[in-house]
Amino acid sequence: MKRLIVMFFMLAAWCGAAVADPLLLPADLAHRQAKSGEILLIDIRTPQEWRRTGVPDGAIPLTMHTAKDAFYDRVLAAVGRDKTKPVALICAAGNRSRWARDFLARNGFASVANVAEGFFGNGVLPGWLARGLPTVKHQP
Repeated sequence: MKRLIVMFFMLAAWCGAAVADPLLLPADLAHRQAKSGEILLIDIRTPQEWRRTGVPDGAIPLTMHTAKDAFYDRVLAAVGRDKTKPVALICAAGNRSRWARDFLARNGFASVANVAEGFFGNGVLPGWLARGLPTVKHQP
């Protein structure tokens, strides 16, 4: 019971932060905004991960597992060289996407959010799959 209460307060704090902090984006909202064209959702996991699980519906697969310059250049191309275009990043559990969000922000991107619960969840929130959000097969 104590663990359930702690988890409730952690979830409440995270949800409050997600509402107050536009840099954190819940998976369901990321899906809606990607499908409506409000954001460009980028799955930064590895090609092996995409093949195993598919890619979030509405996301483009663009791995961060390359040289930093190559990742930056591919993201820049994906937004049509417009660093003001809103972008959201998703990985497995929110750690890599947090790093990539910070990297892009340091390099001039104005609006980069992190889908911090990730594809599989982060221990507090369930993640893309557990929320029942759709995926598409990765087409290399």
